[in-house]
Amino acid sequence: MVGTMHAWHAVERGHEVVHIERESEARGASLRNFGQIWVSGRAGGEELDTALRARELWEGIGERIPGLGFRPNGSLTPLRTDLELAVAEAALGREDAAARGYKLLGADEARALNPALRGAFSTALWCERDAAVEPRTAQLALKAALLASGRYTYLGGREVREVLGDNAVRDDHGDVHRGDVVVLCTGAWLGGLVRELVPDLPVRRVRLQMMQTAPLGEPLTTSVADADSFRYYPAYASEALDALNAGQAQDPTAAAHKMQLLMVQRKDGGLTIGDTHEYEHPFAFDVLEEPYEHLVRVVESFLGRPLPKIQRRWAGVYAQCTDTSRVVHRQQVRDGVWLVAGPGGRGMTCSPAIAEKTANELGW
Repeated sequence: MVGTMHAWHAVERGHEVVHIERESEARGASLRNFGQIWVSGRAGGEELDTALRARELWEGIGERIPGLGFRPNGSLTPLRTDLELAVAEAALGREDAAARGYKLLGADEARALNPALRGAFSTALWCERDAAVEPRTAQLALKAALLASGRYTYLGGREVREVLGDNAVRDDHGDVHRGDVVVLCTGAWLGGLVRELVPDLPVRRVRLQMMQTAPLGEPLTTSVADADSFRYYPAYASEALDALNAGQAQDPTAAAHKMQLLMVQRKDGGLTIGDTHEYEHPFAFDVLEEPYEHLVRVVESFLGRPLPKIQRRWAGVYAQCTDTSRVVHRQQVRDGVWLVAGPGGRGMTCSPAIAEKTANELGW
């Protein structure tokens, strides 16, 4: 998605683009995510500014390309304990709380927004600025619109093997492609050419597990998170979070797999649910059942009903800057050649604004 958004901004500004992609179609983190445009938990400053700008761009592009499935659904984080409530109240005291659309709701108010939440909770943190798109179709819809422009060429099933002089690259078919600028958006691919260009690239890979259910049978009108997300997202860092971490132990399975609940409903009515975080290499090749069982328990406790049948389980890998305060790693690696990598779990949320900043900095 980061690469496709760079193509979008270039085409929008009148340029011609050749898009070279390793796979015939996107198969990585750009599809294996929640499709959430997640503003609520972002760190203040540049990260939040980037997410808010991206949210604005997503909405505008979504109006032009319905296949993105953009919807301003917001998010709810149901709360059950005084310690969880204290973290939410601390977030409401942030100077940027209004920009995020934070509001604390009672249980009845939260259920008025999302009637599917029939389980037990006392209050909920509402974030009006969160939104969602359809991850399995968004990149494909964007690509179709680019192809219709007449200024975009997509070359799938090719891998860039060599960066040449004169703003050129050679692919694994032996073909040379030249342009005014080369932008390498390499996703979770950090070996090969990337290692040759930047041996000490400050980016790591992260693996996560997710799942999707059969249709719920009713609307889940907002995205949903649990209070474990407070432990994961920088917006919630506070003395209240320290007290939560000290006084309310995380479920052992959630702690072992660095888990939070994020949930969003897909266009077909199914629920995308996750996630875990694995940082140590080498990653496992299989998925583990305990994290899924934990997520099922948490979701059913919020819905107050059994989950529909789980239809898909998968693992995904994304690249994240080792300095997690950075939105993305953007580096000129040769004359006329730039590498953009490591947006971490912000890739789907922030990709339009990341690409816009590249375009602005390079004077497209």
